[in-house]
Amino acid sequence: MSVQSAGRWGLVAQFPAPLRARFARNKLAVAGIVLVALFFLFCFLGPLLYSTDQTHTDLTQVNLSPSGGHWLGTDAVGHDELGRLMYGGKVSLLVGLAAGVLATVIGTLWGSVAGYAGGWVDAVMMRVVDAGIAIPALFILLVVSAITTPGVPGLIVILGLVSWLVPSRLVRAETLTLKRRDYVLTLRAIGGSHGRAIARHILPNSVSTIVVAATFQVADAILLVAYVSYLGLGVQPPATDWGGMLSAGLTAAYSGRWWLIVPPGLAIILVVCAFNAIGDGLRDAFDVKGRG
Repeated sequence: MSVQSAGRWGLVAQFPAPLRARFARNKLAVAGIVLVALFFLFCFLGPLLYSTDQTHTDLTQVNLSPSGGHWLGTDAVGHDELGRLMYGGKVSLLVGLAAGVLATVIGTLWGSVAGYAGGWVDAVMMRVVDAGIAIPALFILLVVSAITTPGVPGLIVILGLVSWLVPSRLVRAETLTLKRRDYVLTLRAIGGSHGRAIARHILPNSVSTIVVAATFQVADAILLVAYVSYLGLGVQPPATDWGGMLSAGLTAAYSGRWWLIVPPGLAIILVVCAFNAIGDGLRDAFDVKGRG
């Protein structure tokens, strides 16, 4: 291993401690992590403590207001609303996380290859990205959802395939800078392959861009699945997510049954804001330029 490479990896190994310290100074980002953790506990561990039947209907328990028996009331088919909030949150969080990670992985690979290759390869690959960005992701989702009936895995794949464009541009910009660094040029001069240069130097040193992009992609994916489900084109009953709960409770809100729309709407807002706060905190923590 060369001196430059050894020094670079030494810096990477020492970086997490100051990163955590800078991140901890951002109270809003820390609050975002706490909030996301609480929602995961609520959605994944909550059903173990508050067991409800979210599969079968109970027409004797429809549209009940919040009470000791049903803490957030029931919906139009007798489902306990608090249990449904947990159940729908599990779907929203799983889809959001998985789709955000998938979009970031695809965007990272595409952007790193385009930026490293340069020339006509970069031009062609980025024109594909430009064409994709010109088409609203929500429009593509609506068309695909109208053609097919996606389950949770299908929704993850669809969201991932329409959301990778922005991460690819970010990673490409980072790659254009990194490929001119001495340690990359030295590797190429001694016969190192392009794949090794990308895997050993470009991607590890783009980790800040990748992590921050992934955080924002998760927030965007949660919003997108809420949009699609709100329009009735998301996961199909008896499965649901927070967007589907909003859609089902919209008309009931005019009748004063606020518990059918306020909790899922508030959950979407809080989770998306939390992930955005985490992304802002990570971006500030990784940005060490100008720090004395």
